[in-house]
Amino acid sequence: MRVCMIGLGKMGANIARNMKRNGIDVIGYDISETSRNLAKEQGIETVDQIEQMFDSNQRNIVWTMLPSGKVTDDMIVDLSEKLKPKDIVIDGGNSFYQDSLRHYDILKEKDILFLDCGTSGGMNGALNGANYMIGGDQEAFEATEEIFRKTAAPDGYLYTGKPGSGHYLKMVHNGIEYGMMQAIAEGFDVLEHSQYDYDNAKVAKLWNHGSVIRSWLVELMEEAFEQDPKLENIKGVMFSSGEGQWTIEEALRLQVPVPVIAMSQMMRNRSLENDTFTGKVVASMRKGFGGHKIVKEEK
Repeated sequence: MRVCMIGLGKMGANIARNMKRNGIDVIGYDISETSRNLAKEQGIETVDQIEQMFDSNQRNIVWTMLPSGKVTDDMIVDLSEKLKPKDIVIDGGNSFYQDSLRHYDILKEKDILFLDCGTSGGMNGALNGANYMIGGDQEAFEATEEIFRKTAAPDGYLYTGKPGSGHYLKMVHNGIEYGMMQAIAEGFDVLEHSQYDYDNAKVAKLWNHGSVIRSWLVELMEEAFEQDPKLENIKGVMFSSGEGQWTIEEALRLQVPVPVIAMSQMMRNRSLENDTFTGKVVASMRKGFGGHKIVKEEK
């Protein structure tokens, strides 16, 4: 079994390395020569043109890890013209689920199978054991389950059925993530403004040993506070990938109240205007698990 990985950024390259380490043949492509060269240094075979990845004598399995929206849209159309019937496309990025429904239809016209795969676990998970939420063609899932089984964390993948259901589940997952991160951040903000002199790194370590709120997110904050006790070197700018907003819009459509997720999205929007300690905490967590950019304070 060979996988063609399109997109060798932080997540794509790590998943490719994960595959190779687990005995899955993988070949990669990225529009960026720098990313291709870095992947080569990490032991991943790469090509300079997408067409060089495909094999006319066997079923092609193409895994895309690209930005959502136009970049992925254009790639799906391109693949629909380059692949043959019964080939498989897996979109492992953060596409909006309604876009995935369109992508399924585009590929189905050419008898190409499609899986929408929400991928969680950040850069470390991509490399050492990811979490996959997988919707789309059952035939495609059955043909590729070995890939998910070998590269996921234990019990870390689920086939969710209908096209779009994988990215829908990841959308809601990220909405929940927004709320959890916001609550952690607000708690540390209260501590920061209190009359007590807490060591935030030690607090995070304490909370991660037996407390009800122990989590990877709290662990990430222990690491961040150890490096920068007052987070003085970054701005509290909390960027958004879009999935929190999509979750809110879907909740409005379904008339389901999601006040915590909605307020978390509002606070991210708020952080783009003026700095807050809450923003610094969330920005640190996002950098920790996903390698997302932070804005450095100017000295």
